Amino acid sequence: MVPGAGLYLHIPYCAALCHYCDFARVGETDPAVHRRYVAALRADLIAVAAAGPRAVAPPDAGIPAGWPTFTSIFAGGGTPTLLPPGDLAGVLRLASEVLPIAHDAEVTVEANPETVTSEGMATLVGAGLNRVSMGAQSFAAHVLDALGRWHDPGRPLRALADTRAAGVQRVNLDLIYGTPGERDVDWERSLRTVLDAGADHVSAYALTVEPNTEYAARIGRGEALAPDEDVQAVRMETAEAMLARAGLCRYEVSNWARPGHECRHNLTYWRGGNWLGVGAGAHGHWEGRRWWSVRAPARYTREALAGRTTTSGQEVLDAGARRSERLLMGLRTVEGVERAEVEPVDEPAATALVRAGLLHADERRLRLTRQGLAMADAATLRLLAA
Repeated sequence: MVPGAGLYLHIPYCAALCHYCDFARVGETDPAVHRRYVAALRADLIAVAAAGPRAVAPPDAGIPAGWPTFTSIFAGGGTPTLLPPGDLAGVLRLASEVLPIAHDAEVTVEANPETVTSEGMATLVGAGLNRVSMGAQSFAAHVLDALGRWHDPGRPLRALADTRAAGVQRVNLDLIYGTPGERDVDWERSLRTVLDAGADHVSAYALTVEPNTEYAARIGRGEALAPDEDVQAVRMETAEAMLARAGLCRYEVSNWARPGHECRHNLTYWRGGNWLGVGAGAHGHWEGRRWWSVRAPARYTREALAGRTTTSGQEVLDAGARRSERLLMGLRTVEGVERAEVEPVDEPAATALVRAGLLHADERRLRLTRQGLAMADAATLRLLAA
């Protein structure tokens, strides 16, 4: 299946920084700073759109001069809903003015519960919003505290009600499992709460400790424990069982959805498609060329408003690197990958993985089993031909 093109817009600001987060974000609530960033984001988006796809593809890609149709927009962060709704809505409208956005495009905005109002969501719906991805993370107060979350356990449900009142029916709820101090009953209650709320999509991630985060610093100071991988494995099994019983199908390592409610934008990543990344720290990919923007929001703002490039780095993948990346990303999905897209692979390793019950392999496709998905990265690395 050939994925459509996607547009990613990065909003780096948060009211406060969660202990575990290592994304390109800063704790900044000054409205003047936000307004300048929005102006910079608009200027950068206009410049990228005007330059056309040949400006972001490898020189020898041989592609048409015009943009293809974009089937998804994803505004991520940070906390996009920290911006005034009218400003964020203006950026979404601008995208449709300067790029060919499909009439039925999936338009997602990430939100933290404490920043959601029905009025704000209604403004975004007027600009095309039809899907919200909300960070709940847990419905246990002590787990939220350990993660450095600022909302109370009930706030995501109130935000969900406000979102639906504004006309958004497609909602993903993010959960994090395996936080030290989380009990079996806490995790089961969080899953049950999400299901009772009627979410059509659930993303569940094991807590990972990234360097240079507050959580890592707390571990270093002896103030927090590192996650237990064995406990996290049990949590994942619990999630798989409860979500499957409720009719949510697993379609990627960490993602479940009711049929037809899979995240189109993320599938573009996992299926090896093209996407533009605009905003501080945003990454993009087009026909084998990857690039990333200036990470610091203040510098990004200066460069974009001055009409200078915001690209901080780039690389062009050769054929072997593209096959390896396609394998690594594609085997995260339940559908797997076509052999023709990733060969050669290490066939003895593939045979061993099949015998171990970790891989399904036939003449056309490779896909991990349920057990294989639990160790997707390690299993996939074994398949990479030397």
